[in-house]
Amino acid sequence: MFFKPLAVFSMATNLIFLGSASIALSTETARAEQKTDKVANSVVEIFSTVSQPYPFEPWHKAPTTQEAGTGVVIEGNRILTCAHVVLYASRVEIQADQSGDKLSATVEAIAPGIDLAVLKLDDDSFFAKHPPLARANILPEIKDVVMAYGYPIGGNSLSITKGIVSRIEFTQYNAPVTGLRIQVDTPINPGNSGGPAVAGDKMIGLAFSGLGGSQNISYIIPCEEIELFLNDIADGKYHGKPALFDNLQTLENPALRSFLGLAKDTTGIVVNKPYATDSTNSLKRWDLITQIGSVPVDNQGMIKQDNNLRVHFTYMVQKIAKNGTVPLTVIRAGKELHLNVPVSPNYPMIIRDLAGKYPSYFIYGPMVFSHATKQYVNAYGGGNETLNYLNWLNSMGSPLAARMYDKPAFEGEELVVITTPFFPHKLAKGYNSAHGNVIKKVNGIKINNLKHLVVVLRDIKSDFVEFEYDCLAGETPVFLCKEMVAETEKMLTDNGIRTQGSPDMMAVWKAKPTR
Repeated sequence: MFFKPLAVFSMATNLIFLGSASIALSTETARAEQKTDKVANSVVEIFSTVSQPYPFEPWHKAPTTQEAGTGVVIEGNRILTCAHVVLYASRVEIQADQSGDKLSATVEAIAPGIDLAVLKLDDDSFFAKHPPLARANILPEIKDVVMAYGYPIGGNSLSITKGIVSRIEFTQYNAPVTGLRIQVDTPINPGNSGGPAVAGDKMIGLAFSGLGGSQNISYIIPCEEIELFLNDIADGKYHGKPALFDNLQTLENPALRSFLGLAKDTTGIVVNKPYATDSTNSLKRWDLITQIGSVPVDNQGMIKQDNNLRVHFTYMVQKIAKNGTVPLTVIRAGKELHLNVPVSPNYPMIIRDLAGKYPSYFIYGPMVFSHATKQYVNAYGGGNETLNYLNWLNSMGSPLAARMYDKPAFEGEELVVITTPFFPHKLAKGYNSAHGNVIKKVNGIKINNLKHLVVVLRDIKSDFVEFEYDCLAGETPVFLCKEMVAETEKMLTDNGIRTQGSPDMMAVWKAKPTR
């Protein structure tokens, strides 16, 4: 399933012109228009100048693009929008409805995982005439009418579309972050991202994505998630949402129930693979989670809420977690236990998201090294293309596929990948293009991370350097160390590269060799 963000659009569009019709405005419609004007006054268009990372050539950024999205005024003289509207933006401007002026803004806080961001303006006088839009403090009901405000593809003025709430679920946003999500059939298109969705006279959330390849399936980040984000950044820093990362399985199979020795009326979700094992309150394999707080968990891991909402039990973590733990009732080896299980906003992954940062890199002779990231893997096309690439990597035994969702085996572990084909040079004569290969060993030393690779290369005492790839097939390139060092500067010049490595890696390279 591929979810498509809605921030970016091209100003060149194909238009379908419809026949005109005369419509008499009823009193009810006129009232709705007055309400529309009030909401519209709090909605702004956002213009971002964006420089994304370029994973295949990590020494520079991707070509600058101009992107557009939507935002809404909130309390504290701030503007709320989606993170992907302003992520990697070097310049941000906003423009109010019917205004001829663009105002400079800066990103005050951003959370790519839950796709939210807050902007501040250089001049707060804007807010004197553009008050915050009130937010609902409860979730909408299924079939509630929703109006989406924004600046989608196809025009420059504010667009307002209408639909209903289709469903509400607790699901994944940008892995590993999960949250509540409202599905609507309201037409939402690229450029709508960050715009308010309104039911009655209050905002129920922000438009943020559509389901690729489908019709009339769009998604809204509900106000409950927005409040969690705003409360989190109140101290000036975003910490993230606490979550349980244990691998679970349902209790639907009769043989599994018999295996665990459970009574027929016992319900819950089974722990298959615990995330942590270093605490007396950690979950164990075959634990049955029967309650989170005081809320019963059913055999599919779901719970019921007051407004006829049935969601995954992990939804409760963000509501009742306190001091880094959440209360769970479990059955372990036939005994009921009450545990305060540790929860965390951080799920370390060996192939991690850059989350608004640029990748570190190091160049040695004709070779370019970086740490494997989600952006690097996704750069092969996204969607089915990325899936095909991962299948090919898997057939080659590459850890880029086999360890895609793994935790680091030890603190600081990274996969060091050759991001770029060898630079054209006589040193690479006879060797195949190596980009996409993960470095396993250098001169027999197992490589732990990019920094470790730089240390090993810096401290080599032998005449030759040998690179062993982590895959089932392929060659092992060998070079003369003196030639690699001597020719690096020339290759940087020939390829228009200003520096041999990112600042953090150059600090390691220039440090004194270890003894």
